[in-house]
Amino acid sequence: MTVQTTVQPQESLAGSVVIVTGAGSGIGRAAARAFARAGAHVLGVGRRPGALAETADGHAGIATLSADLRAPEAPRSIIDAATDRWGRLDVLVNNAGATAMMPLAETTAEGIDGLLSLNVTAPSLLARAALPHLLRSKGSIVNVSSTYGHRPLPGAAHYAASKAAVEQLTRSWALELAGGGVRVNAVAPGPTESQALSAAGLPDTAVEQIKRDEAARIPLGRRGEPDEVASWIVRLADPATTWLTGQVLAVDGGLHLT
Repeated sequence: MTVQTTVQPQESLAGSVVIVTGAGSGIGRAAARAFARAGAHVLGVGRRPGALAETADGHAGIATLSADLRAPEAPRSIIDAATDRWGRLDVLVNNAGATAMMPLAETTAEGIDGLLSLNVTAPSLLARAALPHLLRSKGSIVNVSSTYGHRPLPGAAHYAASKAAVEQLTRSWALELAGGGVRVNAVAPGPTESQALSAAGLPDTAVEQIKRDEAARIPLGRRGEPDEVASWIVRLADPATTWLTGQVLAVDGGLHLT
């Protein structure tokens, strides 16, 4: 069998339907816009309507839906919003997640549950709801992990553990779904400019110190930009990437090498 591999990304993604969670800022916003520039129809999902409106501003291919991914009805309502509007689903990008500093001495059941519900349970249930449509389209799932899904993170072990779970979900789903033609991959970004640290409740002075410390540890000498991660999300989802599944791609300036 001859496989056509010469299709350009702009051509192969044109007209496809993509859901991006956590689309209100950072990597999710950059990914939603990158897919739209490639000609896809994008449903950007997040909790903040105003932030989603900023993501979609100037990008006619982006529609938005405000939703809490942890709500019981969220998976079905999100998938229905995309398929009712465009009639199909080709790509699911599980980007939404929470970051939390939680040293062992301060660990609580509520803190653990909060991280796992958003970082592990929510994307799993959304992928389950999306699966019948992805099987029909021979589509793709792209999960967003972290460098700390495979590196230790003292003081935030449960965040790191939740991202390690995302990487194992990626590999396991890739094997499980390969027979149906659905590819599953992940990106593992290093420290990237976003609102995640502030959203975790850290004061501005602590955020700036963390950013300086992170940049000093990265071989390429700086934190990443959301667009630099988003471009790889698009490449992994691109149907022209025909023979790649089960991979976790470190996009971290070389931090995983240290």
